[in-house]
Amino acid sequence: MTARVVSVNISDKKGIRKKTVDNAVLRVNYGIDGDAHASEKWHRQISLLALESIKKMQSKGLKVSAGDFAENITTEGIDLLSLPIGTRMSIGKDVEVEVSQIGKVCHTRCAIYTLAGDCVMPKEGIFAKVLKGGTVQKGNIIRVHIKNQSE
Repeated sequence: MTARVVSVNISDKKGIRKKTVDNAVLRVNYGIDGDAHASEKWHRQISLLALESIKKMQSKGLKVSAGDFAENITTEGIDLLSLPIGTRMSIGKDVEVEVSQIGKVCHTRCAIYTLAGDCVMPKEGIFAKVLKGGTVQKGNIIRVHIKNQSE
């Protein structure tokens, strides 16, 4: 299966479910225009979560879908957790991102946990910095660039 974007999601506040949008503009070393998590001040500029992880939560009886775990980009066909920090990915024609963090510590039970009953993002989500900006939309192909050992 080819890795692809199944949903692009943004929110204007942190800690809430994100709404699905047709497309989003990613800016270099910033994140997604209009998203609460975008910032030049840190390495978690965008978040990615696999549809396969969301389906696991659905199989537990949770009524959740893309964006409900506050991920910016919902993917399909890529094992996000197998990507080491520093891995670069191309999304669509223009965008390039670099994996900057795998999972996260959840210090409090946010609105997502309260609404969904569980949150898969801390365990199975990844974060990335934007190296090359552009527009991302549903259906975009995701290509992983494997680093050579000599790099």
